[in-house]
Amino acid sequence: MNNEKNIDLLNGLIDISRDGVEGFKKCADDAHDSQLKMYFEDRANNCEEAVQTLSAEVRQYGGEPDASGTTKGALHRVWIDIRTALTNKDNLAVLEECERAEDTAVTAYENALKEEMPDSLRTLIVRQLEGARKNHERVRQLRDEARNNPAKA
Repeated sequence: MNNEKNIDLLNGLIDISRDGVEGFKKCADDAHDSQLKMYFEDRANNCEEAVQTLSAEVRQYGGEPDASGTTKGALHRVWIDIRTALTNKDNLAVLEECERAEDTAVTAYENALKEEMPDSLRTLIVRQLEGARKNHERVRQLRDEARNNPAKA
C-alpha cells in the first residue's frame, strides 16, 4: 500500500473519530443524568485523543489530516437532536442513538483492517478498534440498564 492510500485510510478514520468527539459531546449535552454526562464527556476526550494519534500518523506519511467529520456524522447528530427533543432528552433515547453511532465507528475500523497496510499501522488501527468496541459495549450496557430501569431513563 502506498503512502497516499495510507493517508486516505487514516483520514477516513479521523473523520469517524471526529464524529465520535462531536457525537459524544452531543450525547453529554442531551443526557440528564450527571454520571452519564461525565461518561460521555470522557468518551469525547478519548475520541479526541484518537484523532490526534491518527493525525500524527497522517503527517508521518507526508499527508495533511482532514479537519472535519463526515456528512453522515453531522446528519446523525441532527437525528439525535430530533429524537431527544421528541423524548424530552430521555437517557434511553440518547444511549440508543449513541450505540448506533458506535456501530458505525466499529464497522469503519473493521473495514479499514481489510485493507493492505504496514504492520505498524495495522497495530495502531487494531488498538483503536479495541477502544471503539469497548465504547460500544459500555454504551450497550448503559442502554440495557436504562431499559430495565425506566426511572433512570
